[in-house]
Amino acid sequence: MIDRTPLWKPSKARIAAANLTAFMHSAERRWGVECADYDALHRWSVTHPEQFWTTLWDFAGVVAEKRGERVLADANKMPGAKWFPDARLNFAENLLRSHDTADALVFWGEDKVKGRASHAELYRAVAQTAWALRDMGVGRGDRVAAYLPNLPAAVVAMLATASIGAIFSSASPDFGVQGVLDRFGQIAPKVLFACDGYYYNGKVIDCLGKVAEIAARMPSLERVVIVPYAGSGADIAAVKHGVSLADFLAPFAGEREIRFERLPFDHPLYILYSSGTTGVPKCIVHSAGGTLLQHLKEQRLHSDIKTGDRLFYFTTCGWMMWNWLVSGLASGATLLLYDGSPFVGRGNILFDYAEAEGMTHFGTSAKFIDAIAKINLAPAKTHKLDRLRAIFSTGSPLVPEAFNYVYDSIKRDVQLASISGGTDIISCFVLGNPVGPVWRGEIQCRGLGMAVEVFDEAGRPVRRTKGELVCLKPFPSMPVGFWNDPDGRKYRAAYFEKYPGIWCHGDFIEETAHGGFVIYGRSDATLNPGGVRIGTAEIYRQVEKLDEVLEALVIGQDWEKDTRVVLFVKLREGLTLDGALAKRIKDVIRENTTPRHVPAKILQVGDIPRTKSNKIVELAVRNLVHGEPVKNVEALANPEALDWFRDRPELSC
Repeated sequence: MIDRTPLWKPSKARIAAANLTAFMHSAERRWGVECADYDALHRWSVTHPEQFWTTLWDFAGVVAEKRGERVLADANKMPGAKWFPDARLNFAENLLRSHDTADALVFWGEDKVKGRASHAELYRAVAQTAWALRDMGVGRGDRVAAYLPNLPAAVVAMLATASIGAIFSSASPDFGVQGVLDRFGQIAPKVLFACDGYYYNGKVIDCLGKVAEIAARMPSLERVVIVPYAGSGADIAAVKHGVSLADFLAPFAGEREIRFERLPFDHPLYILYSSGTTGVPKCIVHSAGGTLLQHLKEQRLHSDIKTGDRLFYFTTCGWMMWNWLVSGLASGATLLLYDGSPFVGRGNILFDYAEAEGMTHFGTSAKFIDAIAKINLAPAKTHKLDRLRAIFSTGSPLVPEAFNYVYDSIKRDVQLASISGGTDIISCFVLGNPVGPVWRGEIQCRGLGMAVEVFDEAGRPVRRTKGELVCLKPFPSMPVGFWNDPDGRKYRAAYFEKYPGIWCHGDFIEETAHGGFVIYGRSDATLNPGGVRIGTAEIYRQVEKLDEVLEALVIGQDWEKDTRVVLFVKLREGLTLDGALAKRIKDVIRENTTPRHVPAKILQVGDIPRTKSNKIVELAVRNLVHGEPVKNVEALANPEALDWFRDRPELSC
């Protein structure tokens, strides 16, 4: 059944004032194209990519030494296309345009620490840090790593690194030692910024012991800069090459200017990492120009971020949404940084933050929305959210019921943008449209400039049918490549093996009757009972309706020359899975999907294993159930949860 009424539609005034509307008019005037609606604009953006990306460059006012005449070289190569091959720019320079006294950064560390920094203060801090890095010989192409909470110091370290043409990489301090070594050890950084400790759920977590071990085991490091935050005050002398942030910066206290290195468009900016649950994480290298243009597009056009807006995303420095958040400075937004548990104050603290700081854009994960819905949080009744215009959700599919919850319990007049892309592209394939309606359970649209389609197994485009998310044409934020992959073999195998010359993302997806999208989970995590492909999200969507179920994880178990569906559930405290509840779970799945979706086995577990970025790890559990090793336990936020899945006698019969 097709919904006839959207959950939200923007007002005529809101459409008229949107950046996207202004951009449409700009494209019409410049190129003589007719952009009557979003779909027309998207068609133009993928059929005339040179025109689209040039218009975006000018619309966003990209700061560059030069752009050059060439926009796209080797357009038919995928991978291999080159964007703006003659351009010279600096990423940090585009984020540090303002030097005034308005807020650039606001920070809350749970309910323990609060602070803010103006644009002028941020610029000065970046200048001092950049000169300190230069002084110790860090330059173009060198790596600087951060093992930090989501602090202003992390933003400063990144901008300083980018300003001198070095490459920045970060991880959250909740990573264990081996997890950090698996990542940073591959890229051999010269400098590590690390914290002394952090807060989580009201507790102080000391980090200096881990930092000391990392420093001792990473021979490339020449300096470990300790950022004071929540530590015990232990002596940093035990940290090899350790120096306090204050001592590191002291010789450069008088510096006020930044010497920006203007570099090629595809000069490396970031190294990000795959989740690493099935092996050592892949090191994905992203370019300065591609990241900048893509984020400007997503934030100004798809998110409608304007100068003076106050942008928040609940994220750690180990998730690509941190990199996305920081780019908001290039659009004139104040960044609202938060570190710690989002459930401080019975789940209210993020909404306390939204009210106190006049948050305009609230970004979080689908799991957070599910969690606060389960505890019946109703911010619409308890908080003043007048300035809030958009809510973003990513990390996993946002179920239809969560859409209802947002509009019923958080705010009615708000753009709810479920967005999806990933670390691989440091951005989105499908995301929000501020001038279009929001339909229950649907991602609003394809990204501009992204030739997104849905393919069946034979590589044919399909409509209204589930299939693989693919992208047919190059886009600027494609990775430069993988680190330590000189011939590009690993890179091509990751995205171009299934459909040569076409990016295959690994998401199981369907285009809707409204031109939106529903994601059913990772295609490599799809189930195949009786040869019928089933997306895991289809099952989660039903199971999580039940009040008794807090979380779930589903896998396909190889059984008697077929696949059987096995569902693991984490229940509310004090509840036990009995026959009646198991039947209710099966009934709700059967009634709302198909009999093939109904699990053959339902087992109770005490916890669900997840990555540091809060994604459940279906493949790791599948490996465990089949007696195969989980190769990178360090990638998990809660590796002890795996014990609930190991050697379950129920799965041997």
